[in-house]
Amino acid sequence: MEQVLSFIPTPAKLQVEELLEATLIEIKITPKRLTKHGDFRRQANGTSLITLNATPNPYRFLITLLHELAHFKVSQQFSLRVKPHGAEWKTAYRKILVPFLNPEIFPDPICSVLARHMKNPKASTDRDFKLVMALRKYDPPSLKTPVFELESGQYFSLDNGRVFTKLKKRRTRIECKEIKTGRIYLFSPHAEVLPE
Repeated sequence: MEQVLSFIPTPAKLQVEELLEATLIEIKITPKRLTKHGDFRRQANGTSLITLNATPNPYRFLITLLHELAHFKVSQQFSLRVKPHGAEWKTAYRKILVPFLNPEIFPDPICSVLARHMKNPKASTDRDFKLVMALRKYDPPSLKTPVFELESGQYFSLDNGRVFTKLKKRRTRIECKEIKTGRIYLFSPHAEVLPE
């Protein structure tokens, strides 16, 4: 529990400690994964496991922890008979997160954006552009830039070395062309890339 609490904003530590003491679940901290901030699994032996990315952003960590605890609560109540991010999960997530929604724990604009997000939470916080941008202000400085901030036609690269050029915005994604292959890919507007 001490390791988990070391990632939590200080004003929320007591609440999180009480929440975790009432929950018999294993929590592991993992190195940063590109595709997710955390996950919940029921293991073959019947126990449950939450994995969370280590992050210097305590607000993102807390939101992810509460998101995954909601999955645990739903699994306890409904087994596996419900959709992973269906109505039951949304209700459980709201019930767990709302007591943390105050400006002593989440600074503005995170608190107000998160309150709006919780009216109909998405399966991933990364699908809520305003929430992602509010949380980004609490990430350490980086050379990376969100794709939406690049000019049309500007080149950028990914961590794996692939180079793209930004083309145009579609409804919710940004169309980009990989230089080597000429293939078109859709990027989330807030995907962080290295400008060339």
